[in-house]
Formats: sequence, structure tokens, C-alpha cells
Amino acid sequence: MGSDDKNPDQINSVSPSSSSNSSLSDPWKERILIPTVLAGVAGGAVGLVSKHRKVLGLSQISATYASNFAIVAGCYCGAREFVRVSRTGKPDDLLNSVIGGFGSGAILGRLQAGQIGAVRYSVMFAVVGTAVDYATLKIKPAITKFTAEKDSWLKLPEWSPIQILDDEAVAAKRAREQQIFRNVHNLNKEES
Repeated sequence: MGSDDKNPDQINSVSPSSSSNSSLSDPWKERILIPTVLAGVAGGAVGLVSKHRKVLGLSQISATYASNFAIVAGCYCGAREFVRVSRTGKPDDLLNSVIGGFGSGAILGRLQAGQIGAVRYSVMFAVVGTAVDYATLKIKPAITKFTAEKDSWLKLPEWSPIQILDDEAVAAKRAREQQIFRNVHNLNKEES
């Protein structure tokens, strides 16, 4: 049996597991963790300018806003990704945002304000979450282009004393430093 005579079941059983392991870690970080952390930072900034900071204290109100923003963003992003995986859809599909926003808003609204709150929160999360995702999709190419241009103008000239060294240059530099160190210690031994 050559390598061409593989069982199709074996091929299918190996391929999805190896690709799913790499695809599970990246979306989790990029599409759930990073927005949650950014929302927490934004919540802390809102707490810094809140009118309640004088009454409750700056640190307490900032922490409260930061945790609330992070909880809302984490629930929304998690629900959106759950819907994406359930529907086996693309990450850029806005229907995932609508369904995820509706579900997470309903759950958080029910916990916060009862049945009426569940309806209000679900509509609000669906609209705001989908609008933010749509804006992110439209802005992402511009940000990518800006960062690509930023790298091109940030290169140091050849005459600059600050240089980025590759592995070979680092090894040569260390060898020179060790040679200088040995020469200096040999001179100290000869003088004494």
C-alpha cells in the first residue's frame, strides 16, 4: 500500500482536528478576549469622567464601569461567536451579530430588569452590537493600510547607531564582546 491508498475516513478524521485546533485559539483571542479587554479599558475611562466619581470615589466608580463594560462586551462577543460556530458561518457575517446581540441582550436584560428589560436589552444589544461590528468591518482595511504604511516610514537609516540585528549579527556581536572581555582581563592580569 502506497501513500495514495489511504482510507478516505482516515483523511477526513485527521484534517478537521488539526485545523480546528489552530482555528479555535485565534478567533477566541481576536474576537472575544481583545474586545472584552478594550471594553473594560473604555469603561474605566468613562468612570474617570463620570459625575458620580466625587460621591463614590474615583477608583470605585472606574472599577464598576470597567467591569460592567467588560461583562457586556464579553457576553456579546461570546454569544456572537457561539452563533457563528453553531451556524458554521463566516466571522464577517452580520447575522451572527444580530442573533448574538439579541440572545445576550435578552439574558442580561432578564437578569437586570425582568421581562420588559429583556426585550429592551435584546433589541438594544442587537442594534448597537451589529452597528459596532459593521463599523469595525469598514474601518479594519484602513487600519491595516495605516499600519503597513507606518512600518515603511519607521525604518532606521543605515548610518543610525540603533540597528535591528538578525541572529547572525547578534552572534557576531557576542563573539566580539567576549573577545574584548578576555583581552581586558588579560591586561589586568599582566599589570598585577
